[in-house]
Amino acid sequence: MKDGDSIAFEGFTHLIPHAAAHEVIRQGRKDLTVMRMTPDIIYDQLIGMGCVKKLIFSFAGNPGVGLLRRLRDAVENGWPHAIEIEEHSHAAMANAYEAGAAGLPCAIFRGYRGAELTRVNPNIKTVTCPFTGETLAAVPALKPDVAIIHAHKASRKGDILIEGILGVQKEAVLAARRSIVTVEEIVDDFEGASPNACILPGWTVTAVAHVPGGAHPSYVQGVYARDNAAYIEWDKVASERETFLAWMEENVLKVGPEIFADRVKHLVGAKGAAA
Repeated sequence: MKDGDSIAFEGFTHLIPHAAAHEVIRQGRKDLTVMRMTPDIIYDQLIGMGCVKKLIFSFAGNPGVGLLRRLRDAVENGWPHAIEIEEHSHAAMANAYEAGAAGLPCAIFRGYRGAELTRVNPNIKTVTCPFTGETLAAVPALKPDVAIIHAHKASRKGDILIEGILGVQKEAVLAARRSIVTVEEIVDDFEGASPNACILPGWTVTAVAHVPGGAHPSYVQGVYARDNAAYIEWDKVASERETFLAWMEENVLKVGPEIFADRVKHLVGAKGAAA
């Protein structure tokens, strides 16, 4: 990963790659174009630490709590610097990743009829179907330089297994030029799992990192629960620039990824409940 890259940190409430995003912040990466269907507090942190140039997204918020205060401060007040935003619907983002994975230049789908996003997002176009004459929506394909996801297991061959809720992790990795997968466990093989349960074969993945707890405070189905208290706390932490910077210094800049395993010890045994 390098300055100026486009990066997708994907996960849909479940399996959000917090540890990997913290490493990006520690490395001081800048001028990033970041994308995600549902950017939450890791995007608040990336934006607040000045890593982000542009955000491509559909719905941004602290799930179950409220807004992203560092994102709002950047958009409204230009702190720590102004960022560009490109807002889409969930359907548009999912289709755009799918198009990127298929090597297509754009995604074409039914959507955005009567939607006001078309007034503020010039990348939402319309095309006419050559077969039916129907007017359809079109958006550019998403092809990140790097896709980063968190997963349950990786085999020693590099195959990736995810259980529970899926977002667009598979599509993001297939659309990306390079990919990093952090995992809870590395195993010899996926004993007892159906061959069809392998989400990503090893040849689609650039690198695997063993990072137990790497999704905290989000959850990993069957391993640890969502840490709701951390999301509630974040709203207070992010409300002021000074408290945000102090928290990031203490909890991100000064610590390495091994800390994540300790953070989920009290959640293990809750069987990955979503809430």
